[in-house]
Amino acid sequence: MGAKGRLIAVCISEESGTRKSPIPEGDLREAYGIVGDSHAGTGRQVSLLAEESVDKMRKEGLTLGPGDFAENLTVSGLELHALPLGTRIRVGRSAVLEVTQIGKACHSDCEIRRLAGKCVMPTEGVFAEVVVGGRVRPGDTMELLGDADGESCTADRQ
Repeated sequence: MGAKGRLIAVCISEESGTRKSPIPEGDLREAYGIVGDSHAGTGRQVSLLAEESVDKMRKEGLTLGPGDFAENLTVSGLELHALPLGTRIRVGRSAVLEVTQIGKACHSDCEIRRLAGKCVMPTEGVFAEVVVGGRVRPGDTMELLGDADGESCTADRQ
C-alpha cells in the first residue's frame, strides 16, 4: 500500500481554458477522461492539483475554490507535483489514473496569473490518463499504487 490522500472536489467545464465547476460525482472513462469535461479525449485527460498548492495562492490574498485553476480533481494529502511520471493512483474503489505530465505552460490569458502575478499550475499541476474507469466523488480515498511496471511509489523517488 502506498501513501493516501483524499479527493476534495471533482470539477468539469464545457470550454477549454476556463475555470471548472464542482460536480457531485464524476465518471472517469478509460482512455478518455471525465465524461462531460472539455479535456476528455485529449492528451491531458484529467488534471489534478493539490489543495496544498491552492493554499499557497490563498496566502497571496486570493479567494479560491475547487476548479479555479481549471483542475478536474482537487486532492488533499498527496504531494502530486513530486510524483514520478508513470505513477498510478487509485481514486475511490476502482478508478486508476497514471501520471503523464507534471506542470504546463500557463497561457497568457490565465486569470489567476493576471490577479496574483503567478500561478501554481505550471509547476504543481499534474495530468493523468485514465487506466481504469470508475465513478469518483468528493471524500474518496486516493492511494498511490506504484508505477506501470508495478514498482512501489513514493513521492520522494526520482
